[in-house]
Amino acid sequence: MVEEDDLNFLNNAISNKSYNLLKQIRFNEIDKDISESKKKKIENDQPLEELYENNVSKIVEATGGKSIRMLLPIKTHDGFIKKRIIEEDNTILDEGENEDINKNKGENKEDDQQENDDTEIDMDTHNNLQVTDKPVSIVELLACREEILKAKRFKIGILASSILENPELKSENFNILLKMMDKQTSEVYITIRKLAMVSLLEVFKDLLPSYSIHEISQKEVKLKKDTLALQKYEVTLLKNYKSYLQRLEKMIKILRTHTKSGNIQSVNEQEMQLGETAVSCLCELLTVHPYFNFSINIANYILPLLDNKRSSVREKVAQCISQIFKEDKRGQLSLTIVRKLNQYIKSRKHSVYSEMIAVLLALRIKDINLDKEKEDEIKQKKLMSHKKRILALSRREKKKNKKLEEVEKEMLETKGEENKQAKHKILTEITSIVFTIYFRILKQAPNSKVLSVCLEGLAKFAHCININFYQDLVNAIDKLIEEGNLGLREQLHCVQCIFTILSGQAVALNIDPYRFYVHLYKNILKVHCGRTHSETEIVLQILLQILIHQRRRITQTRMVAFVKRISTLALQSQHNATLGTLGIIKQVMQLGKAAHVLLDTDCTGDGHYQVEIEEPDYCNAHCTALYELVALQRHYHSVVRQLAKNITYTTPTSGEGSLTAEIAKLSPQELYTEYDPSGVAFKPAVPIPKKSTVKKASVNYSMNLEFEKYVNTVDIDNLFADGHVDFYEACKNNL
Repeated sequence: MVEEDDLNFLNNAISNKSYNLLKQIRFNEIDKDISESKKKKIENDQPLEELYENNVSKIVEATGGKSIRMLLPIKTHDGFIKKRIIEEDNTILDEGENEDINKNKGENKEDDQQENDDTEIDMDTHNNLQVTDKPVSIVELLACREEILKAKRFKIGILASSILENPELKSENFNILLKMMDKQTSEVYITIRKLAMVSLLEVFKDLLPSYSIHEISQKEVKLKKDTLALQKYEVTLLKNYKSYLQRLEKMIKILRTHTKSGNIQSVNEQEMQLGETAVSCLCELLTVHPYFNFSINIANYILPLLDNKRSSVREKVAQCISQIFKEDKRGQLSLTIVRKLNQYIKSRKHSVYSEMIAVLLALRIKDINLDKEKEDEIKQKKLMSHKKRILALSRREKKKNKKLEEVEKEMLETKGEENKQAKHKILTEITSIVFTIYFRILKQAPNSKVLSVCLEGLAKFAHCININFYQDLVNAIDKLIEEGNLGLREQLHCVQCIFTILSGQAVALNIDPYRFYVHLYKNILKVHCGRTHSETEIVLQILLQILIHQRRRITQTRMVAFVKRISTLALQSQHNATLGTLGIIKQVMQLGKAAHVLLDTDCTGDGHYQVEIEEPDYCNAHCTALYELVALQRHYHSVVRQLAKNITYTTPTSGEGSLTAEIAKLSPQELYTEYDPSGVAFKPAVPIPKKSTVKKASVNYSMNLEFEKYVNTVDIDNLFADGHVDFYEACKNNL
């Protein structure tokens, strides 16, 4: 039971005579004259090199000093294994060796691309090849390799567990494990380095404290014995941790140089995968201990890897940074990361991968209002100037007020209010840097690959933008849409961004959103259950904004047009998107009676519905009805059928057409996520359709006598002579 990759490796090792794995294995020539006990004694005492040299020297003496070449043994018909020796000239031997060396080099280049992590080989050891007079089988090579790995695993496990049992006394084990991370001459050094790396990661995850360690000078300071021991242990731990990080950075260096040079052929794939493992270790250390020493150094080192060519590296780093943004309670590390991102994106002129911008979506800055900060500052200045005008304080009163301010500051510290203010200040600075990145991309790189992620971020954080930038942002987004270079997702993000802005303080501005209603109405039917299914969630979020949250700002004609449009959308979507759409229609029906006209099939209007018109105010949607509900009541999903029937009966809460309490309490977004079929499972399960037998009806044809007489008189052969039938001419000729 040997894997194919291991077999290929061992075959190549045998052909290249790389027997370094078998240093403990001895091969001796069978001698019939020696007893078995003497054979074992010689095999145990005499090394393989001495045996080989003795055999060769004997053969050279017998041939009179001529050059010889050892060939592989050949099995004869008698069943005995004999050796063949061919005398050669020195020139021929040298040429043959050169050809073999060149051939081996070519084979090694091809094998390096095919070997995986468990089939590593140190290329430096090929210079010291061992020549034996007996071939080594693949099973022996594999068994020897497994023994070496087993011994190394056992040693690493013992060292790591002893550190965890008593870290103060077993700190010297760190040095042994760290040395294992360095490059060695063994053929399994890649696996050993990985094992040592991951073992030290688990050790540091358990041992590192949640606070940062500061070195304290012991000059003129008397400390207790326990305090000195703890301080010595912390210094040793920090020193070993620093050495561990330095070794990880050396391993990751190949990923950074590969990104810059782009030369894939000259890069060893095993070293690249070793670097990926080191990246995983750094990311895990940063997420588990974000406030320990060197956390900022780790963040600054891994951030450029968000722009790495390998997608697996980008995903690991993006996941790490996103988790830090979500769990960072102090905000200082998040601020440092955002500053570094801003500098890197600006230096690369926005020519970066989308993960570099997408990580900003994980920031928790929803409650930040940049306008409120300025308003509070202005109000505070006015209040202080007003006080100074009223009160001409004396020196005594100034000292008294100063002491009162100090007391109030101490009271705030005890309540934790000052920490909240400092954190709010950090979040405000983060928000301003994020919008600086977004605005710079909109102005300087509107056609870049990161525009879609930039628009998504603006749509999410648009309510935090300063009111002075609203008009310029709306004009810039409108210009992007009118140019026609944006895809469907980018256009939807633009519309979402505008309506998010209009939901806040931008109501006071004179901004006409009609053109953005038109953009949304035009693009709704471009979303379906195929490639554009992922955009359904964006459409549902925008519809919730304009039809539910901002329903007082939309006209009845426009609302009816959108309800009719999204009912058509429900027919071409997956069942979870259909449920979300029907949930929005149900809420619109419950909040107002404007859309009830679509349930009246007898109502006549002043025209007819024109679905091809792309402007909702002129399509005459009030002249039609929601005929799509009839088709949805025959849907394969039971909840879709119930919801469609409930809307048809004008959303009753009880009686015929009412919904169960579990379905009625779900919002449109909850309906979309609750019944998501991405897990390849229906909820509830769709029953197997019953087999229906179709009865064959008896066919009784009754033909008119005159028609039957005419059919019999028609000449069928001449009728199809020209390849087509002219029934008028045929009838005229027969008459």
